[in-house]
Amino acid sequence: MRITCGSLAVLVAIAGLSFGTTFAQTQAQPASQPAQRSATTLQQAAQFDHQVTGVTVSEKGRIFVNFPRWTEDAPLSVAEVLPDGRLRPYPDAQWNAWRNTRRDELSPAEHWVCVQSVVADGRGSVWVVDPAAPAVDGLVPGGPKLVRIDLASDRVAQVIRFGQDVAIPGSYLNDVRFSQDGKYAFVTDAGQRGALVVVELASGKARRVLDGHPSTQPEKGVVVRTDGKPLRYPDGRPVLFAADSIALSSDGAWLYWKPLTGTTLYRIQTAALIGRGLAGEDVAAQVQSYGKVGPTDGLWIGRGTETLYLSSIEDNAVKARDLAAGPDGRIRTVVQDPRLRWPDTFSQGPDGSLYVTSSRIQDSAFFNRDAPLALPTQLWRLPRPPD
Repeated sequence: MRITCGSLAVLVAIAGLSFGTTFAQTQAQPASQPAQRSATTLQQAAQFDHQVTGVTVSEKGRIFVNFPRWTEDAPLSVAEVLPDGRLRPYPDAQWNAWRNTRRDELSPAEHWVCVQSVVADGRGSVWVVDPAAPAVDGLVPGGPKLVRIDLASDRVAQVIRFGQDVAIPGSYLNDVRFSQDGKYAFVTDAGQRGALVVVELASGKARRVLDGHPSTQPEKGVVVRTDGKPLRYPDGRPVLFAADSIALSSDGAWLYWKPLTGTTLYRIQTAALIGRGLAGEDVAAQVQSYGKVGPTDGLWIGRGTETLYLSSIEDNAVKARDLAAGPDGRIRTVVQDPRLRWPDTFSQGPDGSLYVTSSRIQDSAFFNRDAPLALPTQLWRLPRPPD
């Protein structure tokens, strides 16, 4: 792990001052090379000095992002992107104070350790998924958690801590969606043994389901390619990421997911997860294969629609599929642009605009020995993409 900026820059960021971020929601940025003609316009919403993964937009239009501790000891884990371009440590500087170099000084249960995603629930809260596995290299004991922050007060309102029965050794909790009634959460585990995690939010009760099931594991024979070449670690190992992408249907009846290293989309009725799954019963028979979509990182179902948006990591694109057309529904390109290097996580603004981060994973020190100490990344906006 490497610190990417001096102590002065860290202090500036924690104070909520400039963090090398620009915010231009309504002005498209010029591409460094010609982009493929697309059905919608890609606009740069923010630029970051560090590797971003998650983004979420609240019902009132507030934008939040997160920076995992993968190849650097990130100076900021969760932040709000302010209208003037600054990053505000969220909910405060204290929650963002944990560092690899201070791991014996600060409680991992009350600080961000390695945040993977942030998701607004549309009910006045933002939830943070902290798998607490810096460099994806083992869990920090007491660190894995799901945290709710009240947007009205900007204070932590609930912390659900996951024990080793849920965040098992080698796990990496990835992303989360919430049931329509706001009572349950569904989390993907992209770690060494993939699974879904169902959480009863009021009690904090959580259970792994489809643990080790083929639908949550890397798909055999699938090779993830970027820039036209197989993506491999410097020692030649292939990329094997388990259950990652996740989306909830507009009516809340179906949960969709897939392994990142995989081409098959799966779904299950949420009633099965909340009922038999949370009770510890086997729900494998309820899993449905729902067609091929290629390797993806993020999924998003347009609000009030049956349009599934896909972050197509192999060809720098956002694609879409009509779920109502069934498992064989046609996949179309919404936007393809060389600036979308590893489109990662989606969110949707109150005006219908779609936001997506580009995390540039293929350019990171995981795969590139010549990667810079700090990897600049971006947040993009697609104004009201067609359904």
